[in-house]
Amino acid sequence: MLSVSEALARVLGNFQSLDSEFIPSESAVGRVLAEPVRATLDLPPFPNSSMDGYAVRAADLHTASADTPSVLTVIGDVPAGVMPAVRVERGTAVRIMTGAHVPAGADAVVPIEATGASRSVIDGPLPVSIRIHEPVTAGAYVRPAGEDVRAGDLVMGRGKIVRAYDVGVLASFGLTHVKVVRRPRVAVLSTGDELVDISQTPGPGQIRDSNSYSLTALVHKYGGEPSRLGVARDRVDAVHEKLRAAADARVDLIVSSAGVSVGAYDVVKLAVEQQGTLDFWKVRMRPGKPIAFGQYRGIPFFGLPGNPVSAIVTFEIFVRPTILRLGGRPQLDKPTVSVTLSDTLHSDGRETYLRAVVIKQGDRYIAHSAGGQGSNILSALVNANALVIIPDGLTEVPAGSELRAWLLDWPEEVFLQ
Repeated sequence: MLSVSEALARVLGNFQSLDSEFIPSESAVGRVLAEPVRATLDLPPFPNSSMDGYAVRAADLHTASADTPSVLTVIGDVPAGVMPAVRVERGTAVRIMTGAHVPAGADAVVPIEATGASRSVIDGPLPVSIRIHEPVTAGAYVRPAGEDVRAGDLVMGRGKIVRAYDVGVLASFGLTHVKVVRRPRVAVLSTGDELVDISQTPGPGQIRDSNSYSLTALVHKYGGEPSRLGVARDRVDAVHEKLRAAADARVDLIVSSAGVSVGAYDVVKLAVEQQGTLDFWKVRMRPGKPIAFGQYRGIPFFGLPGNPVSAIVTFEIFVRPTILRLGGRPQLDKPTVSVTLSDTLHSDGRETYLRAVVIKQGDRYIAHSAGGQGSNILSALVNANALVIIPDGLTEVPAGSELRAWLLDWPEEVFLQ
């Protein structure tokens, strides 16, 4: 039986980044760039003022002092959004607004406050002159052209995940569309005669289909485009019908839950093998030992266990990194910390993923059980913010020991850059 690491290596060896598409820049948050973004112009594109004030020549003010202020003649106005029509010559100044183009001849800006005015009077009448009581250095309050980036500079590399902060930069360059890796299309299927839709009231011996909804939510979380196929009954022909629908829709991945164990009604393995192959269908782990991986009509296929927690845990271990790789993500690892156990933990010797609550105390992370660890107990997963990993081969880990833990609630985008 394969170990978790062996199974994961086999899985990921079958996948690479998908093809690309152009999308509007404002829709690119969370997407992965398929090509680098280079500056199409200098930013800022022209020297501009960082203050409301007066554009001056620093040389005219080098002798200015409280006792002998420099007096400059005001010869014009430069509001934002226009090209200056005047040139600053010796002994002159031009009133200027924040963000406005610094006129030729000027190499500094004197803020309004330094001229004795109590507030900006950009919209008021021009004064005849201004008095400056201290010198300024060349470049003061002037943002030079290209201070941020120069035309042709690499701004965002291929593989970068676009953040909200980045969209404004794309807009500054006039990039209405960007080339990103296509989102993986993932079909999600549940199987079982006992399942009814969540909108229905279960009858005797029936339960609502929670798996397809939780798995669909996880596909969304990790950047895929899910499509729920509904429930297939425990018959080979019923499973084939759903799998054919996925193949006809040309999805990139099929994820099913239940039907891959050794029970008389576990027919999913048989259906897949009739029109595809299975690479493996058992992994030495808990929960989630009966997990299958292969392909159906050439489409990669994951058969997850039917128990809700097992389905979610195996998704996190195997399907999550697969979706990330298909979506072009450069980082596949789950956020992990070292935790100190507050309780003694037990396992059956398989690599085990226990639902836990992790809290930070000083410079340490402390972990305690989130509740019952049965593979059907979703409430413990609701309470958990981490999965504590007991390595393969251990059956007991005493309180006070240190183990690795996957943190479920940390913002994943922080770790996926």
